[in-house]
Amino acid sequence: MNVLDAGNTFPRLAIPELKGGMLTLGEPRGNHDWQMVVVYRGLHCPICKKYLATLEGLVPEFAELGVDVVTVSGDPLEKARQMAQDQNLSLAIGYDLSVTQMRELGLFVSDPRSPLETDRPFAEPGLFVINAEGDIQIIDLSNAPFARPDLQSLLNGVKFIRDKDYPIRGTHDDT
Repeated sequence: MNVLDAGNTFPRLAIPELKGGMLTLGEPRGNHDWQMVVVYRGLHCPICKKYLATLEGLVPEFAELGVDVVTVSGDPLEKARQMAQDQNLSLAIGYDLSVTQMRELGLFVSDPRSPLETDRPFAEPGLFVINAEGDIQIIDLSNAPFARPDLQSLLNGVKFIRDKDYPIRGTHDDT
């Protein structure tokens, strides 16, 4: 498993986007200079559904801060489409994240508990805030669906970071 640390350059990964075309993780779109990548487990996860619905409501506030919000999972197109429909999502949704790409992002990867859960390995939750230099400003990885950052607190934190030019934390090097 690859380990990404705060302050590292975020790897550019191209994945298909539900709205068509390709979505490049780590490359802000439009007039945004930062990007937030939210990795969710997949359609089978009820906590993900609530989390993405909450995120959908905060996208305009992140956009005001110059942050492009994108989501991604290892789900195939059909399941990504179903997630968007079920939760009435208009935010950017990438799909078909491969296990190799999950590993490149340093994500924890789980196998389904049964065929009723899902039909493939999937990434556990991850969240990356990438700054204008392409570096990881904030990183949050979990090995379970129950531990994720509070999105309102994260929004407040990003605002503070941007307003105060707050540095990337967690970068102490013992060498």
